[in-house]
Amino acid sequence: MVENRPKDALVFTTKRGAPLRLRNWRNREFAAAAKAAGLDGTGLTPHKLRHTAASLAIAAGADVKVVQQMLGHASTTMTLDRYGHLFPDRLEEVAEAMDAARVKATRRADEAA
Repeated sequence: MVENRPKDALVFTTKRGAPLRLRNWRNREFAAAAKAAGLDGTGLTPHKLRHTAASLAIAAGADVKVVQQMLGHASTTMTLDRYGHLFPDRLEEVAEAMDAARVKATRRADEAA
C-alpha cells in the first residue's frame, strides 16, 4: 500500500489524491461502513474504535511501550494517564518472581560453599 511512495506521502486520500477531511470521510465512508455492518445508531466513532483497539491490545498482554507506539502517543506517560487503569495489577506476580530468583541465588550460593 505504501511501497515506493515518499515517506511523507498520505496513506489515505480522496479518489483524487487530496487529503481526507474528517467530517467528509465520516459522513461518506465511516457512516456507510457502520450502517453496512448493522452498527448505525450505536454511537460508534473512529475514536471509540481507537480506544477499543488499545483496550484489546492491553487485554492481550501488550506492553505499555507497544500500546504507546500503536497509538502514536508522545510518551508512555500519556498512554498510562489514559489507559493505566486497564493494565493488570502485577505486583503479586513480580513479588513471586523476585522471591523465586532469591531462592535460586541462595541455592547456588549454598552449593558453591
